Order: sequence, then C-alpha cells, then structure tokens
Amino acid sequence: MDDVKEKIVGIPRIGDTAPSFEAITTHGTAKLEDFKGSWLILFSHPAAFTPTCTTEFIAFAEIHPELKKRGVELLGLSVDSNPSHIAWVRNIEEKSNVKITFPVIADNDRTISTVYGMIHPGQSKTLTVRCVFIIDPVQIIRTILYYPLTTGRNMNEIVRIVDALQATDKYSISTPANWKPGEMVIMPAPVTQEAAEQRMKENHECLDWYFCKGKI
Repeated sequence: MDDVKEKIVGIPRIGDTAPSFEAITTHGTAKLEDFKGSWLILFSHPAAFTPTCTTEFIAFAEIHPELKKRGVELLGLSVDSNPSHIAWVRNIEEKSNVKITFPVIADNDRTISTVYGMIHPGQSKTLTVRCVFIIDPVQIIRTILYYPLTTGRNMNEIVRIVDALQATDKYSISTPANWKPGEMVIMPAPVTQEAAEQRMKENHECLDWYFCKGKI
C-alpha cells in the first residue's frame, strides 16, 4: 500500500511530458512515441463486459470520426487481458452494430495505469477509474479528467476541450466558460499601460481593459 501511495504522489500533471510506454493492444503493439505528431486521447475504463464502460465505448466510437478530423487519435486502457478486450469489442460490435475503431491497451501488470495515476485506492485497489489524458503532438499533457467508477463521461465536453486547446495554440487566446467553436474568445490581456489604452480603442467587446472578447 505504501508503494502505491508513493507512486500516486508522482503521477503526471498538466504541462508534464507524458510518460512513455509500450503495450499490447487490440490492434497490436503500440508505443506512446507512435502518436508523436498528432494529438492523443488516452483514456482508462474499469473493466470489460460492464454496462457503463460499454456505453462509453460506443460513445467514444461515435465521436472518433470527429476527433480524427481534428488530428486526434484515441487509445483506451484497462487492466483486463487482451483476449478479454477482443471478446468484449466483438460483443459490442455484434450487439450494438457500432464498430470500435480504436485500440485498447491490456495493462495486466498495471504498469501504465500506475505511472499515469489511473488507480485510485479510494475507488478500487485494482481497477482503473475513468481517466482522460489529452496529449498534444509534442507529447505534453494538456488536460486530465477523472471520473468515478459509477459516472460515464461526457463526450461532447471531451471534443469541446480539444477544440479549445487547438484554438488556444493557433491563436494565442483563451476561452471563456462554456465556450464552443464560433463563439467569442478572450483576448490576451495587455501588459503595458499604453497597450491597455490602445486595447479600449480596438474593435473588441470589453468589460474593462484587462477583459476583452473578440472573434477568431
């Protein structure tokens, strides 16, 4: 138990380089480095052949085409075996008529899930909670989401976060609460008095000099 606590203290955080790994998946062997140059969503689920996880796999498969349009790859993970994942994916496809198009890591020895902090002993000492790591093309962790075992994830929010991160990188802006593509973004705050005065003369929607929204 002490060892587990020690490893959890060192779990990666936003802004860290994503920990490297090599693993067996339902699509063959995969390494983190294989995804360099594209965005990656690495997500964990508690177990195969469980109802909530099944709804999530169907939902992830449904947003996968939208993610691909944004240059995002998708990679699942649990501590189940590869044969279990293969059997479950086949079952989902047969029963739901939805093709599971992304690979799933079999992390039997819990190496990856431990390094990424996916096992939370307060929820389960053996199963992974529902984690989402959004990793950028240079393999920096940009977002981390944690959900309890009982709560399925909101796929629209995951896509929205990707849109916000990509807009931020492209335009050097930030996004307000509940932002969606096409809506106004927050312009960078001026860093000098002269720039603050100039900002108020620009064609932006301003609450004050430090808080202006604009279109991208």
